[in-house]
Amino acid sequence: MLLFFGLLFAALSARPGMKAISPGALVLDLNGTIVEQPEEQAPFAMLSGQQGPRQYRARDVLRAIDEARTDDRVKALVLDLDRFGGGYPATLNEVADAIRKFRDTKKPVLAYATAYTDAGYRLAANASEIWVNPLGGTIFMGPGGNQLYYKGLIDKLGVTTHVYRVGKFKSFVEPYTRTDQSPEAREASQALLGSIFSQWKEAIAKARPKAQVAQFLASPDTLIVAAGGDIAQANKAAGIVDTLGDRTAFGARVAAIVGGDAKKAAGFYNRIGYDSWVAAHPLSKSGDAIGVITIAGDIVDGEGGPGSAHGDTIAKLILNGLAKKDLKALVVRVDSPGGSVMASERIRLAILQAKQKGLPIVVSMGGLAASGGYWVSTPGDVIFAEPDACGTAAPRGRSSWSIASAG
Repeated sequence: MLLFFGLLFAALSARPGMKAISPGALVLDLNGTIVEQPEEQAPFAMLSGQQGPRQYRARDVLRAIDEARTDDRVKALVLDLDRFGGGYPATLNEVADAIRKFRDTKKPVLAYATAYTDAGYRLAANASEIWVNPLGGTIFMGPGGNQLYYKGLIDKLGVTTHVYRVGKFKSFVEPYTRTDQSPEAREASQALLGSIFSQWKEAIAKARPKAQVAQFLASPDTLIVAAGGDIAQANKAAGIVDTLGDRTAFGARVAAIVGGDAKKAAGFYNRIGYDSWVAAHPLSKSGDAIGVITIAGDIVDGEGGPGSAHGDTIAKLILNGLAKKDLKALVVRVDSPGGSVMASERIRLAILQAKQKGLPIVVSMGGLAASGGYWVSTPGDVIFAEPDACGTAAPRGRSSWSIASAG
């Protein structure tokens, strides 16, 4: 028992990055998704030996890249995108811009993946060298996906559903009332997703002008047949990637730039781990006290930790911060599709308390601020949003629930 709890304490209290940082390549091994606020990890998960996809805090990734630009110990930036799960378009754009700024310092940026998805290639397009496994290639799908509709099953089961909705474009409940997508929902989806895809293509063209992405999207079969059925070779011929090679060859290339150790396994190179680098560059806490509250994930009732925006927890954090009477302003960071009406209103009223005390309220939208995510934003004096952030519009300051989501 003593040994068990000793190991548990060591795992929970371990602090990565406390050892000295040695020169090498900063490796962004993105095994998971980039999010606004990572979910809280279960205390015993790290002891099970089975680690699933990870969530990376967007501001940590951005800070890591930014700090590396001017640090002489960082000789190159490596993007390992083999298991990258993506993120919202607005978030990916910020990370891609940070990678480009790093490259503008004339330091190499090298990307590797067995297969690049839309999200992975959005980042890789800013690299000075894009590698792909000879047996891999690119998989460009565009935004969107599949939607299940349950009306047929509900009817067969003899279940009666009661749905109350306002407006033609409130499509969230359609799977329970229809067997297919309504014309209004299709119109809204095509407008939103079409805009996002157009911005993706424009960003790729700007970051990597030689990449014939448009041709590959229009007629990939023609290009692949011309390359003898070799997808990776077709990608290279189209300028989408630069080099075909496995991980060992990629590692040897990085080692030639940043250094390695001939005594170690082939493909080894001097690397700076992401966790160590982030731990060595914590957020600055100097200056006046400005409250920052994050509303990320589904907005739900009650209390809870990161992963969902619990109305009672967030409202309590805001009110406790106001009670200290040392805040100069309040920043509300929103990255949410919405959710509970009651929880959203509870958060909104707490933000209004800050406004009544004369604090400037600045809302910063992440990748998504829809429905309740926009509702909690309405008290803001100023609202900032990325051009391709997904959200909904409604009259600000209204006291009734009147926001119609487009998806």
